[in-house]
Amino acid sequence: MRTLRVAVIVAVAATASMLARGEQKTRNVIFVMTDGARWQDAFRGADKALMNKQSGVEDVEALKREFWRDSAPARREALMPFLWTVIAKQGQVYGNRDRGSDAYVTNGMNFSYPGYSEILCGFPDNRIDSNDKNENPNASVLEWLQSRPGYKGRIAAFGAWDLFPYILNVSRSGLMVNAGYDPLRMSPMTPQLELLNRIKIETGIWDGEALDAPAFYTALEYLKAKRPRVLYMSLGDTDEWAHSGRYDLYLKSLHRVDEYVRQLWETVQQMPEYRGSTSLILGVDHGRGTAPKGWRSHGKKVPDSKYVWMAFLGPDTPALGERSNIKAVTQSQVAATVAALLGEDYADAVPKAGKPIADVVRQ
Repeated sequence: MRTLRVAVIVAVAATASMLARGEQKTRNVIFVMTDGARWQDAFRGADKALMNKQSGVEDVEALKREFWRDSAPARREALMPFLWTVIAKQGQVYGNRDRGSDAYVTNGMNFSYPGYSEILCGFPDNRIDSNDKNENPNASVLEWLQSRPGYKGRIAAFGAWDLFPYILNVSRSGLMVNAGYDPLRMSPMTPQLELLNRIKIETGIWDGEALDAPAFYTALEYLKAKRPRVLYMSLGDTDEWAHSGRYDLYLKSLHRVDEYVRQLWETVQQMPEYRGSTSLILGVDHGRGTAPKGWRSHGKKVPDSKYVWMAFLGPDTPALGERSNIKAVTQSQVAATVAALLGEDYADAVPKAGKPIADVVRQ
């Protein structure tokens, strides 16, 4: 009799869990990051203090025609039209410090590997204190999801930076990760993918980091062919051009990221597997310093580079728009938010991870 009661309790709990998931519409998540893009540019638009020759701008007047407008709302919409005409109206955007919406990293390092690890695993780790190719001792939310029913082989990660196989510890996690200059091989191969593999290598500028364009279109090709439930993508041109002191190319890269996100969103809205059941997350791994000199840098010695921004769009995210005068959110909350959108409780499974951002997930 006791065995029967236990069985009934387990069955009821399982049914309740299934019903809870059934209330949510999200079945897929697309998570895009762009390395080191400043919150100041995302919310204020192009920075007048940096639109000059001293900030590496080759044609100041041409850059102003493209991105300068008289008001901050107009400037930011010119720079990131999809963020401000779609996501900010239908979803939520966090991190505008001018409006009392702080978003920040908690790892104290304010650079890439610690930032990616924090956002993907849900907590900082002092052992991760460099950008060296060391395998992450922590499991990411992607690895955790892959162990859940319905996700095995349905998660894919793409990165312009060749550290992602280490950040996501492919040797342990078994995740599908394509990063850096590595060609993507899948079955069946397509002529488009063969060409992208060549372009990725032949347009190499930086050691270990491919340009955003071939990295993005490789991920898009995979999405169309394999229909993953979770697609993660990290792009790097924004960080590279900022470190190079080219504010013009940094702005153009950020504008292009916005265009890529638009393409992704419009593509999945045309696919039955994704339409109406996909949530989109856009974020960064760290911020940067302020104009006119600090914008090129980030790290422990640049305290302002701890501030980041993030945006959410999808069927389970209420349209609260650009957030203002709210409690701060942290990078460590994103991993659990990804899982919560899918009806999974990562925060319960990994207690040291940040809790989901409550307003993002319809209660």
